[in-house]
Amino acid sequence: MRKLLVIGYVWPEPKSSAAGSRMLELIHVFLSQHWEVVFASAAALSEHRFNLETIGVQEKSIQLNDSGFNEYLANLKPDAVLFDRFFTEEQFGWRVEQECPGALRILDTEDLHSLRHARHHLLRASQKKCETEVDRHKLGPVLASAEQLYECMSNDDMAKREIASIFRCDLTLMISTFEIELLTQFFSVPAQLLHYCPFLTIDKTTTPKSFDERQHFISIGNFRHEPNWDAVLYLKHAIWPLIRAQLPQAELHIYGAYPPPKATQLHNPKQGFYIKGWADDALEVMGQARVCLAPLRFGAGIKGKLMDAMLCGTPSITTSIGAEAMCDGNVWGGSIENNAEDFVAAAISFYTREDAWAKAQKNGFHVLESYFQNTDYQEQLVKRLNELQEKLELERKQNFIGAMLRHHSLKSTQYMSQWIEAKNSTRS
Repeated sequence: MRKLLVIGYVWPEPKSSAAGSRMLELIHVFLSQHWEVVFASAAALSEHRFNLETIGVQEKSIQLNDSGFNEYLANLKPDAVLFDRFFTEEQFGWRVEQECPGALRILDTEDLHSLRHARHHLLRASQKKCETEVDRHKLGPVLASAEQLYECMSNDDMAKREIASIFRCDLTLMISTFEIELLTQFFSVPAQLLHYCPFLTIDKTTTPKSFDERQHFISIGNFRHEPNWDAVLYLKHAIWPLIRAQLPQAELHIYGAYPPPKATQLHNPKQGFYIKGWADDALEVMGQARVCLAPLRFGAGIKGKLMDAMLCGTPSITTSIGAEAMCDGNVWGGSIENNAEDFVAAAISFYTREDAWAKAQKNGFHVLESYFQNTDYQEQLVKRLNELQEKLELERKQNFIGAMLRHHSLKSTQYMSQWIEAKNSTRS
């Protein structure tokens, strides 16, 4: 039986974030192919984590900067290692190279962190020009072109680190076609190093509630994810006051794991602004709401909350950032608006007009079917992994830049890690 070692940046929390759901999906793919799966992480055990042992996955707590992990690798002898985001590849990749040089190295980006970071940088740069805090929160989304994004990312350390990690791995799983195009066309990443792998489990399981059975607006997202928190502030200062002015009885229910005090302090029933926090079942609360609001001003990847909205038949209003790589821009399960006034007008229309609401719901089902359900992405992933294992040596020879980076970059990471370990042992 083949062995897969997943090195997680965090323990999977499928009820807290789309990243947790995606990781669980990937694990199920390997289990379906009869792989033995071990999940290791240096993160603290979280209250909302999924118990992987219930699906036959061994859990292993590991430590950063600890040579004991080398011994663990040598004993485990994995056939493949899946790095959860580039941070873990940086930290543990050189150890995998030392102990398991023949193991297939897979990177799951979740989303392109350096792209999200660049857009956040551009938003902050615009905010610095604003005179007041309220004005900063009222700025619209970052609409930089691919050329402008490359200009920003090419001078950024995070982009250099993340793309180096992509080159060092045998295959990188990408969730967004926009990000694949950005990497191949502007950063010269070979297409064979990337594999398009969006969300794999997209099944509408229940009959959606009708227009009259629903109430309230909803916004949802893990508060620890910066784009989500930023969207809450945008809602609070720029969007919700305009909606509330026209719909004085309307309520906005904001759900998400780990709300900090600065978020709960925004809770204001008199304004119809409710910070609900943790949702036991995201699909349930989404399916009870009439309209989903997702005014994302920066970010990357594809958005699980918007996928959930379409699955539940809940029209959504989002920005170009939110809908990126999820449609062709012509049809959306709601409306894509980058101006606060247009965003508000669309939200009110779907909330008050059943005909517009029903059409948006139908469009959402069309997006799901056209972009995510017409291809067996799991089958394609399994096929690519099998092909890669069969000709791994040949494909690695074709990736000279990756070999060069493993030789040089990992040495510096190795020496830094060993220095930290030695320093820690001296202190103890």
